[in-house]
Amino acid sequence: MKVLVTGGSGFIGQYCLSQLHAKGHEVHAVSSVSRPSTSAVQWHHASLLDITQTRALIRTIKPSHLLHLAWYTKHGKYWTSPENLNWVQGSLALIQQFTESGGERLVSAGTCAEYDWGHGVCLEGQTPLVPATLYGTYKHALELMLRSWCQQTGLSSAWGRVFSLYGPGEHPQRLVASVITALLRGEVATCGNASLIRDYSHAEDVASAFVTLLDSRLKGAVNIGSGDAVTLRDIVEKIAGKLDGRELIQFRAPLSSPNSEPELLLPDIKRLVSTGWKKKFDLDRGLDDTIDWWKSQTLSPRV
Repeated sequence: MKVLVTGGSGFIGQYCLSQLHAKGHEVHAVSSVSRPSTSAVQWHHASLLDITQTRALIRTIKPSHLLHLAWYTKHGKYWTSPENLNWVQGSLALIQQFTESGGERLVSAGTCAEYDWGHGVCLEGQTPLVPATLYGTYKHALELMLRSWCQQTGLSSAWGRVFSLYGPGEHPQRLVASVITALLRGEVATCGNASLIRDYSHAEDVASAFVTLLDSRLKGAVNIGSGDAVTLRDIVEKIAGKLDGRELIQFRAPLSSPNSEPELLLPDIKRLVSTGWKKKFDLDRGLDDTIDWWKSQTLSPRV
């Protein structure tokens, strides 16, 4: 199997590269900045928002399988950024070039933001798809177009809808990372919306789910999660207990707004489990792994 991974340097993608190599696949990855190739990964320099560069990339590699993770994910901005439209356009060009070059199997990254969040537990094919954000809308639009494209061309594809995640290398302003780094510095860590119930997965487990889907024949939308429900309060208190920082935790009242997050947002992961996929990390082990990684980093004091 010759695999091209987009977003290979990202939070999830970095794990996908090593897992694909461990399975014996020929692994190629694309980046908008030059990266040295290794025995495990052949890196290619190209912008996926430039159709000429995308065409040249596919013609050079001629991948049999495509794992498409790349998207605009700048923290705090991706929910409403017009960059989402650019990535729909770039993704469509990539998919077309991949199909026309003889590509066999495509797995793309979707999001839980495609669902109507008012339903709590999300089930593929049953829970309404009514995105409340620009990000969710454009992801869902791409999935709809991909679905029609596959029906017309016969391309085999799956669409992995990712729910909440954490792990080494996460953006430092996201929940798990922000609490860990604050406590490691001896600073107060705050958490609003502590009662929210979510499904948090370690990024390595999310990556293994994508790799499993790429190796499988399962088609269509597939929820990606851990299968475990947890409140944000529980996560924060677990971290505080591991770092002896309970006195530094402050739970603040959530800000009310018309677009407040739902109290319950969980995936049904039966379709994913049907592939034989199993998670490596429970929450305790995953938090330990994440804490160890942050401890290994040089943490400068806040100014």
